[in-house]
Amino acid sequence: MANSTPSTPSSPSSRKWSQRVTETSDALDLKHGVFKEKDPKKIARSLKSSAEHSDRRKSDPYRSAMSMLTFYINRAGDTLPKGQRKHLEDAKNELRALYDKPQRTSR
Repeated sequence: MANSTPSTPSSPSSRKWSQRVTETSDALDLKHGVFKEKDPKKIARSLKSSAEHSDRRKSDPYRSAMSMLTFYINRAGDTLPKGQRKHLEDAKNELRALYDKPQRTSR
């Protein structure tokens, strides 16, 4: 049985929706290249600053910052190099520390 929707989006803009969300999020104005940083503390501090200075976010700053970080990690999927994924996962714990939230152990 043929599927009525194509398996790949037809236009370049529809294929890059997650990049557009990351770059133009209505919730946070992210520093350019924040997710390419190698220092988890820098990543966390930048996300915290962006979340706290945003007047468009719909939830508390911690949740907005963590959501954007998780969104980026999930959308990058297998294309994210293991080293950078480690930096970003470590940034989650740094973000938790900045907001005095309990740390999570690795799975």
